[in-house]
Amino acid sequence: MRMTTDYSNGVLTVRFCGELDHYAASDALKNVEAAGEEYMPRQCVLDFSQLSFMDSSGIAVILRSERLLQQNGTHIRITGCNRQVRSVLELSGLSEMISEEPIKREECELI
Repeated sequence: MRMTTDYSNGVLTVRFCGELDHYAASDALKNVEAAGEEYMPRQCVLDFSQLSFMDSSGIAVILRSERLLQQNGTHIRITGCNRQVRSVLELSGLSEMISEEPIKREECELI
């Protein structure tokens, strides 16, 4: 799995590419935590538009990222969920806890 980060106007965007599974979860969490500490954003967007697969380890990454970032007052949201990722979020009940927003046209152009 690859991750990229972008920071602009108080918003940290973390893009996940590939598969977010048991093997990638630890590094993903470390990268989100490091970016959060570096930028201290007001908002953090976890962009899953390039994610092809996510299992329950991805849920742990989302929840732990939210807990870490909220300590600094950062609001977290997710975007770009494909059918498989959305299914995992819905089955876990996470879709009701964290807001999912559609990808804006300008975000698509960055990818």
